[in-house]
Amino acid sequence: EVQLVESGGGLVQAGGSLRLSCIASGLDFDDYAIGWFRQVPGKEREGVACIANGDGSADYADPVKGRFSISTDNAKSTVYLQMNSLKPEDTAVYYCASDWDGLGCVLAADLFDNWGQGTQVTVSS
Repeated sequence: EVQLVESGGGLVQAGGSLRLSCIASGLDFDDYAIGWFRQVPGKEREGVACIANGDGSADYADPVKGRFSISTDNAKSTVYLQMNSLKPEDTAVYYCASDWDGLGCVLAADLFDNWGQGTQVTVSS
């Protein structure tokens, strides 16, 4: 059974930083792509960043390019999302998700099969 557990969310002032972690189990981590998505009430879930462990490629949504960075520690089966220069509009529940196709990644939620429970990120102005 694939399990994904997020951590690292919290309350931060605008301009601050947070690092989210996603620990994966029950899958061949090196073969998967892992994505970060976020959602606010009343809005659709949107892709933030993803990384394909099969080829090392990554992709970012335009609103976070240059501020967020995704990385992976294969030995720990963990994916990190470093979030810098946070803005109030980054406030959301952040989820990590896995895609069995680890060659390249696309920030489309319907391509990801398993999801974590989410972690709240709140950015105050």
